Amino acid sequence: MSKKFPFFKRKKEEVPDLEYEAVPSHVAIIMDGNGRWAQNKGLPRVAGHKEGVHAVNRVVRAAARANIDILTLYAFSTENWKRPKSEIDYLMKLPKQFLHIYLPEIMENNVRIETIGEFDALPDHTKNAVQNAIDKTANNNGLLLNFAINYGSRNEIMHAVKRLMNDIDSSKVTLDSLDENLFSNYLYTNGLRDPDLLIRTSGEQRLSNFLLWQSAYTEFWFTDTLWPDVDEAFFYQAIEEYQLRKRRFGGL
Repeated sequence: MSKKFPFFKRKKEEVPDLEYEAVPSHVAIIMDGNGRWAQNKGLPRVAGHKEGVHAVNRVVRAAARANIDILTLYAFSTENWKRPKSEIDYLMKLPKQFLHIYLPEIMENNVRIETIGEFDALPDHTKNAVQNAIDKTANNNGLLLNFAINYGSRNEIMHAVKRLMNDIDSSKVTLDSLDENLFSNYLYTNGLRDPDLLIRTSGEQRLSNFLLWQSAYTEFWFTDTLWPDVDEAFFYQAIEEYQLRKRRFGGL
């Protein structure tokens, strides 16, 4: 008999039973809809971003309890620099705010924090806050909370190609040895399993330059729910939808 999640405290009709062994190993999320959430309530956009921070913690808590191995959250894209400076400045303060509030709970839940993206290009105060969390959680061996910050998949692939070409020129790698597995080692996600499930909130149905290479056989789940409204039950519903699918990877 399959194990069921022992930590569900809600009524069965609110949170369905899930097969404990069949949870996705790696879940990636495009956290979309903060601005629309605020607009719908007559609030400034930053109010949506602030509320979205609490949704992050709810999902991290749910993922840790569900024994997910990796949770990758699209926190800030390379394209987001096109937004108004005031909004960018606020977004760059959010990691510090999130970690100030929730780092103790993250430590309690044995969560380890990492990032992918052009980390060095971030403001110092953002880098310092995130690096502090990376250092403090380095010895945790539970859920890997992977923030994609200043991340763009095309930029990642181009960066990988340049590094690979340098290694070929210096005879560290030969063309004959090049295959998908070797190329994956040059990506920011080197060493990480490709996502099994990718969730996007707010009704949009596109990848928006997120994990393009890694999502070749990922299951997608799109929802109209706006990110600040996401809670634990939402996350478990996504897992249940994933468990209903048959993954053939091109086979029968």
